[in-house]
Amino acid sequence: MNVLVTGANGQLGSELREVSAGGRDRYIFTDVSSLSGVETVFLDITNIEALRIICDSEQVDVIVNCAAYTAVDKAEDDHNGAMLLNSMAVANLAKVAAERNATLIHISTDYVFHGDMTVPYKEDWPTDPLGVYGSTKLLGEREIAKSGCRSIIFRTAWLYSPFGKNFVKTMRSLTAERDSIKVVFDQVGTPTYARDLACLIVKVISEGLLDKTGTYHFSNEGAISWYDFAKAICELSGNRCDIRPCHTNEFPSKAERPRFSVLDKTKVKETFGITIPYWRDSLIHCIKRLEK
Repeated sequence: MNVLVTGANGQLGSELREVSAGGRDRYIFTDVSSLSGVETVFLDITNIEALRIICDSEQVDVIVNCAAYTAVDKAEDDHNGAMLLNSMAVANLAKVAAERNATLIHISTDYVFHGDMTVPYKEDWPTDPLGVYGSTKLLGEREIAKSGCRSIIFRTAWLYSPFGKNFVKTMRSLTAERDSIKVVFDQVGTPTYARDLACLIVKVISEGLLDKTGTYHFSNEGAISWYDFAKAICELSGNRCDIRPCHTNEFPSKAERPRFSVLDKTKVKETFGITIPYWRDSLIHCIKRLEK
C-alpha cells in the first residue's frame, strides 16, 4: 500500500512516522511546514491540483488526513481559515480519494458534540457544535459523506504526545516552574495518547481492514477532568505544585468548550478487535519518553 499522510509534522503525524517505520507499506509524509532533521514532502491540501499530482505520481491507495485547524479560540475570529482547512481541504481529499478509488482515513473531534450529556457519546448521536472549530470539523465530515469516497473517520479528543504543543507538555513545564496553578474541574473527557491512535491507524492499513468504513470514536479509557489530568501529570513528572480546581468561567475564552465529551468506544473496539489502554497507563508511557 502507498499511504499519503497529510499534516505529517503534527502530533499524530509524527507518531505515525515512528509507528509505521519498518512496515511493508510505503508512507509518504507531507505537510506545509518543515521540521529540522525530518524528511517531509511539501503539500498544500487546499490546492486540489497539487493533491491530484502527488496522488497520481505516488500511486496513492490510502490518504490519512492528520491536517487540521485546531486553534479553537483563534477560529472564532478566523472562520475563513478554519473553514478552508477543516472543510474545504477535506472536500479536496475526499474528491481525490473518490477519483482514485482510494480510502480516506480522516481525524475528527469530540467538539462536534454540544457536551451537555452525562453518558459517553455514541457515533450516531446528534451533533451540535458549540463554536467555529467544531462546526467546521463537522462540515468536513459531511463533505466526506457527500463525496461518496471510501472512508474511515476517527473522532478523538484531548490529544497529546511528546511532539508539538499540548496540555501534557504545558502542565509539566508549569508545575515545574510555579508553586501553584488553577485548572478547570468542570470539563470532563478522556485524553488520547497520539501514539495509541497511530497504532490503530497503522493496524487498519497493514492488516487490510480498510473495508471497515464508517465513523468511530477513539480515546483512551476512563473519564477525568482537566484538573484530574493536571494532577496526574504533575505527580508522574515528579513535580511539586499546588494544583487548585476552578470553574471554567474563571478563565474566559473566545470559544465555549464542551463540558462533557467522553466518547463511547464500543464500536471501534468490537470492529477492529482492539484493547484500548487506560489513560493513566498511556500518560506514564508518554512521560517516560519525554524524560529520555
